[in-house]
Amino acid sequence: VKVEESGGDSVQPGGSLRLSCTVSGLGFPGYAMAWFRQAPGKQREGVVCLSWDGKSTYYADSVKGRFTISKDNGKDTLSLQMNDLKSEDTAMYYCAASGYYSGGDYCPTDDFPFWGQGTQVTVSS
Repeated sequence: VKVEESGGDSVQPGGSLRLSCTVSGLGFPGYAMAWFRQAPGKQREGVVCLSWDGKSTYYADSVKGRFTISKDNGKDTLSLQMNDLKSEDTAMYYCAASGYYSGGDYCPTDDFPFWGQGTQVTVSS
């Protein structure tokens, strides 16, 4: 299984970025995909997580109304549109995939066995 992210960059506060993730080699049609992030000295946290059946989307409170997830099933691509970026959004962003995450009020890292290498997002003036 291969998970690849792209799109990280440095932007000013209030700016926007779009991250993309592609997954290959899973071998089955329905799977969950998610974006996590990890800032220096902090635990990795779920940002936006889409359930394996596409019926449930979890958004962290800190990004609700600013971040939007979209999935292109034909290309096995997951995008994260990030608007009104803040300094506290600065982190390494990771894409992850899972065959069994079913959504809900949480998005635990343990539910996702497949991970990309990460792409850095820096928000600074």
